[in-house]
Amino acid sequence: MNKCAVAMAVLGTLMGHASAGEAEGIFHGYFRTGAGTNSSDGSQACYSLPGAGDYRLGNECTTYGELAYTKELAKAANGASFVGTVRTVFQDGVGVSDSDKSFKLGEVFMEAKNLDFLNGAILWLGKRFYDRPDIHIIDFKYIHGDGIGAGVQSIPAGPGKFSYALMRNNNDRDSDASRHIFSYEELPVNTDGTLKFDLTLIKADSSVANTHNGWSLSAVHKQNKVLGGDNVFGVQYGVGPGIKIGGTDSLAFASDVTRTRVFDTLYWQVTPEFGGSAVVLVQKDKSDAGSQTWTSAGVRPVYALTDNFKLQLEVGHDRITSRSGGAAQQLSKVTFAPTVALAKNFWSRPELRLFLTYAKWNKAAQQAAAAGSALSSTGVFGGKTEGASAGVQVETWF
Repeated sequence: MNKCAVAMAVLGTLMGHASAGEAEGIFHGYFRTGAGTNSSDGSQACYSLPGAGDYRLGNECTTYGELAYTKELAKAANGASFVGTVRTVFQDGVGVSDSDKSFKLGEVFMEAKNLDFLNGAILWLGKRFYDRPDIHIIDFKYIHGDGIGAGVQSIPAGPGKFSYALMRNNNDRDSDASRHIFSYEELPVNTDGTLKFDLTLIKADSSVANTHNGWSLSAVHKQNKVLGGDNVFGVQYGVGPGIKIGGTDSLAFASDVTRTRVFDTLYWQVTPEFGGSAVVLVQKDKSDAGSQTWTSAGVRPVYALTDNFKLQLEVGHDRITSRSGGAAQQLSKVTFAPTVALAKNFWSRPELRLFLTYAKWNKAAQQAAAAGSALSSTGVFGGKTEGASAGVQVETWF
């Protein structure tokens, strides 16, 4: 309740300090929620391998939402503008422990735009979601730039734009570090194709014992106008705490800990009725303790029967090898979802879905699963290595 009160107070400050003539504020955000059951006569079950992304259609047991408010707070005579954003984030639902249920401030930051000395770049300061692109159908962020800090964004530099951010990790002394994020984007390399580079340097505070520096590098090519959509191909590498790629993982990780990731994701809309998305991803983690590879491949075709009714099918497979050389964990999942939607295209929201999900996994996945989770021998399916779920869900962004 204290967090809720703080969030409402900050939101009220943004709404209440506007003078006549300022731009009206904008509410925006996201939420999803639903309910379901499983083939063992219980609540909805969700299926994933630890450390892998989730093929999310019919596979999200939580209630999750974000509510943000953005408002121009002041504007100078020369056009310089100061814009504030506050975002609350909440989570609840099946499989969410009491300690993980949350209501918090995800973002509180200020942007200074149209400054007379920055040639169109934006200066910002605060806590924000920063540089966090994702692969939608597995709800996987392949760069984690979020944090508390300051930066300058979209400085015109040659054929592209340059950004820099300085973030601090201050959750506890064991994670005290400075993170320097350098980005260069919108670099044209071919017709309708651009490159984006991200370099992150992590410097652990010298006052904290047994911690290490780290870094990560990411190169992502985006090809527009592919089958009516776009294709994104990325190559990424991280060392030490830099294996989070853009963010800070454990500062206890030394330079022997590395991560290499290659992925390709396609979104298509070949006709107004037929859209979809697909992904292939390979991620290899190495350390003195051994290596582990996560491989994922999946597709979600969507076909609209009318302007407001479409059929969705999602098929995905994940495989994680063992560091010790044992059997690899494997999980396959398929979901069929008749959907009531705002429009025909793949990205249209809101969506109201009825879903049917079937999943199958192997013994290695069962043994690696957290106790009580759907794949575990102590979960709702017991010693079985397959299960099904059915339910309803709403998802929207606004």
